[in-house]
Amino acid sequence: MEIERKWLTSGWPEGKKPAAEYRMKQGYISLHPTVRIREEAGPDRTAYVLCFKGPAGADGLAREEIETEIGPELFERLQKFIGKPLIEKLQKRYILEGGLVLEANQVDAGQPGEFFYAEVEFATREQALAWQPGELAEYLSNEVTGTPGQSMAAYWAATRGEIR
Repeated sequence: MEIERKWLTSGWPEGKKPAAEYRMKQGYISLHPTVRIREEAGPDRTAYVLCFKGPAGADGLAREEIETEIGPELFERLQKFIGKPLIEKLQKRYILEGGLVLEANQVDAGQPGEFFYAEVEFATREQALAWQPGELAEYLSNEVTGTPGQSMAAYWAATRGEIR
């Protein structure tokens, strides 16, 4: 189960040093249900992930998510199968109180649709609903959790077109 909140942001959080950075590429095989691939190049290794996401609940806070690592060869085959340029992201991860992690993302840098967003994943719905951004309140002032059209799959459809 994936339980997360999401915000549109205007860049990276000021005055914070990231614990890690990842360069990512992701593409969609299906939008309903969501089936995507992602390459995650991090500080220690590159992972290739196949992900399945179920529909979100009415508040957009939680949904079933199944992720499994795949090999680079299958990733390349699926990328060719998709046949469209993958979304490119730079993700910086910041450690928060209570062991939570803020994942701030720059999407398609230099492209017409470029934007920034941030997410925090939680262990329970109750934790997600109770969490307050504290010193990040200004940075995280534009929450879009559960807002139609704010998913990466919706961005894919808007910038790459529908799936064949």
